[in-house]
Amino acid sequence: MSATSNHQPPTGNKIPVKIVVAGGFGVGKSTFVNTISEIEPLRSEATMTSASATHDDLSQISTKQTTTVAMDFGRVSLTPEIVLYLFGTPGQERFHFMWNELSRGAIGAVVLADTRRLGDCFPAIDYFEARSVPFVVAVNPFDGQRSHPIEAVREAVQVDEAVPMLYCDARERQDAKQGLISLVELALRRERAKAQTTHA
Repeated sequence: MSATSNHQPPTGNKIPVKIVVAGGFGVGKSTFVNTISEIEPLRSEATMTSASATHDDLSQISTKQTTTVAMDFGRVSLTPEIVLYLFGTPGQERFHFMWNELSRGAIGAVVLADTRRLGDCFPAIDYFEARSVPFVVAVNPFDGQRSHPIEAVREAVQVDEAVPMLYCDARERQDAKQGLISLVELALRRERAKAQTTHA
């Protein structure tokens, strides 16, 4: 696995792996990083003001009071040897210019989706598809409501069958962990396929 970040500290014999957590505004990215991180997450949240009222759609998330304006950062050990460094992106379109820097060196991305606002995950899906970056789609069931079968969500967002898709309650550590495992497994399959092609 070749992906590492220049921003990561030395970790002895451990293998550092960079992962991006992306998705639309208010879809649960900060919650995801906070839930799974073994360290106190670095957050860049700011209180939402009336100035953003004309830019941010709060119709489905009316209780949201803060928003990420730079990134979230967390860390979790997947195995005794592999340490994942998580970089959560801001979701609003006006911050998309930051995605290139946050994604540099990442093995892939967890794209969070909200079935009430599926269109909000399209920019992240398009971004990673266009760059051939492995990603999984993690459907965050707000209020615990898994109201749509995963295959119906897949059809709605039009992602390939090869892209793992799963329900992932961002508040549940086991769900977040499973999303990360699915992504790492996907990235490993991609790397092995590339290696076989190179040596064929």
